[in-house]
Amino acid sequence: MEPLSEKQIRASFVNCTKGEAARMRLPLDFADAPWADLDFLGWVDPGAPLRAHLVLPRAEGPVGISLRVPPVGRTSAVKSSLCQICLTGHASSGVTLLAAPLAGARGREGNTVGTYICADLACSLYVRGKRQPKLRAGRQEESLTVDERLARMEGNLNGFVSRVTGVPVV
Repeated sequence: MEPLSEKQIRASFVNCTKGEAARMRLPLDFADAPWADLDFLGWVDPGAPLRAHLVLPRAEGPVGISLRVPPVGRTSAVKSSLCQICLTGHASSGVTLLAAPLAGARGREGNTVGTYICADLACSLYVRGKRQPKLRAGRQEESLTVDERLARMEGNLNGFVSRVTGVPVV
């Protein structure tokens, strides 16, 4: 992913107001983001921990999605979970359900879509082997190459973004 400026990031959001985009805080490590290893920029807002954000590069320019994080303290009997974007297995606390208001009038009416995703939004780093999940049972090895797993992740992420925006990815 090519590095983005703060202005580009704030202007990219499609499912929140300009005021909300202006108030969001960028990731604490924004200046040191590993852009070459990222397929999207994802972070939990350091000033509003119940908000998360994704910014994806697109041919027409970056697309930002604002997400809601569930409150801390929700417990689950599930011992492990699978991210629906990168298919990385985690201990149950490593995956969270994030809900995105739909873009446009549908979102203003309160409609949302959700997906289970790596709680730290570091899917790109897990797929590339730059970060390892904390999974007790051990990691399942795949026969796909890293490039194939990256393509699968991109397809899953684009599918989610299409559900939020109502615009199919071409």
